[in-house]
Amino acid sequence: MASATPRAAFSVGVFNAIQPSLVVIQTKDKNTDGKQEYGLGSGVVVDDSGDILTAYHVVANSNDIQIDFADGSQSSGNVTIKQPENDIAVLRPDKPPAIIIPATLGNPGAMREGDEAYVVGNPFGLYDSMSSGVISGFGRSFQPTKADPQLKGLIQIDTAVNPGNSGAPY
Repeated sequence: MASATPRAAFSVGVFNAIQPSLVVIQTKDKNTDGKQEYGLGSGVVVDDSGDILTAYHVVANSNDIQIDFADGSQSSGNVTIKQPENDIAVLRPDKPPAIIIPATLGNPGAMREGDEAYVVGNPFGLYDSMSSGVISGFGRSFQPTKADPQLKGLIQIDTAVNPGNSGAPY
């Protein structure tokens, strides 16, 4: 009886394409009481300089940002661009890795409800994790706290997003 190995799932290709560009972001912040707080998030390398796209709330008010690259190298980093109203920030590493593999970003205008959605990140500090689901809707709004600006034009997904995934590519 002949046997055949089925083709790898589409998600395998997605994971393999994004994994070399994925980073872990660790932050240290001072809270209002002056105590040190620690944060964890994800990000993705987006250009040949090693710039990293992440969520603004991952790095907001951080006084120390540490970046762990997929190749195991590490660097401190600084916020170079911030858009709190869109929850977007760009980080520049002080020492980018020797080999930089920027992610290929998709076209949000080509998405439809029901399309597959993947989250590749570092939830709970677990490296290289992936979850999948579908796009549930477009044009959603969310008010994180009364002090934060309302986020508009969001894409709703039913994919599992856990602490530490923030800033990851979706």
